[in-house]
Amino acid sequence: MLQAKNIHKVYKSGAREISVLRGVDLSIEHGGFAAIVGPSGAGKSTLLHILGGLDSPTEGQVFLDQQEILRLSELEISRLRNRKIGFVFQFYHLLPEFTVLENVLLPTLIDGRAASRKPEVRQRALELLGQVGLSERIAHFPNQLSGGEKQRVAIARGLINQPDLLLCDEPTGNLDPKTGSEISYLIKKINFRDRMAVVLVTHNLEVAKMADRVYHLRDGVLVN
Repeated sequence: MLQAKNIHKVYKSGAREISVLRGVDLSIEHGGFAAIVGPSGAGKSTLLHILGGLDSPTEGQVFLDQQEILRLSELEISRLRNRKIGFVFQFYHLLPEFTVLENVLLPTLIDGRAASRKPEVRQRALELLGQVGLSERIAHFPNQLSGGEKQRVAIARGLINQPDLLLCDEPTGNLDPKTGSEISYLIKKINFRDRMAVVLVTHNLEVAKMADRVYHLRDGVLVN
């Protein structure tokens, strides 16, 4: 359901060119779980952002359900991202002035379909928060939550529009080992239960082991 072909990414710094990705190929089936590991600065996050349509490669193609997303207009790719891709980031990106429930509902405000099914969407948000263990925290604000709780909110937000693909960028990188293990287990549980494709970027080999397939990003290319 997700395929990347010959992805290159070159950054320019003055007259100098820095090649971060040098021909990456990747294919993920529906319900698949792939982890991408590598040291900081290897280009893992850059690759994930390209896969999710948040960034464009210098060269290459990305297909989601056989649709080449890089050929879409900004509006079309934004709509596709909102409806088919969920994102979970290392630093949560929760809005501090919004409650837990409001943060989870944010992606539905962008989706024009949500207005006609508002009670249904709210109920789904409440169910998701229950599944991640935050039923008692829905009226709290981000500054009242622990790091692990914030990441659970971010996961629920990433799932609210029932995406086909969940992209996770170092989701345990800002957490202590115990909380990180809990978040890793939660992501694996979602992958298994919902048959949702997951691509997870991490520098932690223990976290990567829960994936069906582990890739190493070395010298700008993926190797098994």
